[in-house]
Amino acid sequence: MGGFFAAASKDDCVFDLFFGVDYHSHLGTRRAGMAVYSEEDGFDKAIHNIENAPFRTKFTKESNSMKGTLGIGCISDFEAQPILVRSHHGTFAITTVGKINNADEIVDEIIKTNTHFFEMQNGEINPTELVAAIINQKDNFVEGIQYAQEIIQGSMSMLILTPKGIYAARDKMGRTPIVAGKKGNEGYCFSFESFAYLNLGYADYKELGPGEIAVMNSDGIKTIVHPGKDMKICTFLWIYYGYPSSSYEGISVEKMRYNCGQALARRDNVKPDIVAGVPDSGIAHAIGYANESGVPFSRPFVKYTPTWPRSFMPTHQSKRDLIAKMKLIPIHDLIEGKSLLLIDDSIVRGTQLRETTEFLYSSGAKEVHIRPACPPLFYGCKYLNFSRSTSEMELITRRVIQEFEGDNVSNEVIQEYTDPDSEKYQKMINRICEKLHFTSLRYHRLDDMIESVGIDPNKLCTYCWNGKE
Repeated sequence: MGGFFAAASKDDCVFDLFFGVDYHSHLGTRRAGMAVYSEEDGFDKAIHNIENAPFRTKFTKESNSMKGTLGIGCISDFEAQPILVRSHHGTFAITTVGKINNADEIVDEIIKTNTHFFEMQNGEINPTELVAAIINQKDNFVEGIQYAQEIIQGSMSMLILTPKGIYAARDKMGRTPIVAGKKGNEGYCFSFESFAYLNLGYADYKELGPGEIAVMNSDGIKTIVHPGKDMKICTFLWIYYGYPSSSYEGISVEKMRYNCGQALARRDNVKPDIVAGVPDSGIAHAIGYANESGVPFSRPFVKYTPTWPRSFMPTHQSKRDLIAKMKLIPIHDLIEGKSLLLIDDSIVRGTQLRETTEFLYSSGAKEVHIRPACPPLFYGCKYLNFSRSTSEMELITRRVIQEFEGDNVSNEVIQEYTDPDSEKYQKMINRICEKLHFTSLRYHRLDDMIESVGIDPNKLCTYCWNGKE
């Protein structure tokens, strides 16, 4: 995933840029960067690895040394960015959020023109550099951005820093958000997360629509390309990735999660002693469940955060699983002899939740009922870099379907398992419950989850649950 922030100020923007980017730290774990521009000094840029220390620690020096009235920054899960580019458009810095599924084809086409060569990093081309190269194929920034949005299969939102202003372009189908804030007469900002600018003195100004391109300087924001009519914003932003204080399309993340928990409770028939959420994203779902069911909310384990920020995550999956387990500290008085109902945001591989369940049993739990806050995941995301899983067979649903159906299962067969009222669906759920050692398992239904968001279902991307584009 990833997140970004931009600021344009009549005075120095670096303070706002530093904290605005820092407020996106929940969206990425590997790289972060800032780029600024001032008339006196031109461009300045810094990129750091944040795998073993948070953004604020790594960029303290730059927050005091950088100067500029225009700036962009990002938290990135994968590639190093922003990158600084010199081209026929002049010098500019660019940062992106998205996924390019047809990168190889685009690279081949650009190389044929003899207009660009690409630096390889660990055998891969930096996607942000590729976007810059696409933009450079056209006569101006707007045409270049539109061209990128047209040819990229996946999604791509971006910020472009130039000496005259900052361009913001939301991806064509609006799968990720871009919002703008206004700070009195001092300046403006662009942000992935709507809450990131509130404590910096900005007020909500506008939300860019799908495919919209706008340009910002300290005097204002001007829309260059108006938004399209169709939108497919990622529903998983509300379920997991969004911070509790975030809002997308006017819908609060925290409130949506309460709605999810309430819907789960209305369909449930178990009577646990307590309801708990897996920290952090499962907590609001659990509060909603407790409020609806009347079962007390409790915290039978807590996440140890003083020296374990989310950004401290090894890249190797087995080590990530171990770190996730080590963060959770049990409170035995709230576990021993109890029937627990536990809500997590989702089940992907199932490894972490199985280990969490086992540690609850070993801490004295009598029962552990699991209620994921979203439906079963059947398809890997085609549009955002939620993970770098190489195969959908890493999903526990697909492994169970393979057990039942054998190899080379058709999409038509998979679709039979997505129907929560079908026998195959229930057979799959029972098998997952057995494999992960849960007392019982009930997933959120897709129709209930969509209703929990509360916007037009046609504007929501639900591909990872039902395979529909």
